[in-house]
Amino acid sequence: MPVRRTLLTALGTAALLCAAAGPAAAAPGEYITVDATGRIAADGTVTLSGTYRCTGATGPAFVSSSVSQGDTARRQGIGGSAARCDGAEHRWQNSGKPYGQTLRPGAARVQATVVELRPSGIILVPVFHAEADRDVTLVQG
Repeated sequence: MPVRRTLLTALGTAALLCAAAGPAAAAPGEYITVDATGRIAADGTVTLSGTYRCTGATGPAFVSSSVSQGDTARRQGIGGSAARCDGAEHRWQNSGKPYGQTLRPGAARVQATVVELRPSGIILVPVFHAEADRDVTLVQG
């Protein structure tokens, strides 16, 4: 029973740390951009892209993206990809099918984030390197 209680305490602490670690200002020279056009394939798969630059990651880093149309509170996650935080500019591209919502060609809002999962003791703490919001146009193709 003590092992279970210790594990639950550790998981609860990790959840609190993740909730407290909201997006922070990017370090100097860190950024992420979103291309002005996203694509929707015939099967509904959405592809978003852009560039990013990040530095100093000590844990695994990722580029995540989401898109919304109309109701901006209803965001759809669109894939994720590994990021290299080596100080150079890199291209990113994420693809995915929205769950429970069909996106259509036209105006949309995209949010992209570079986040690192930094080791801290026995847990990984999210560290936000860069974030961008942009109005884009989704096109068929």
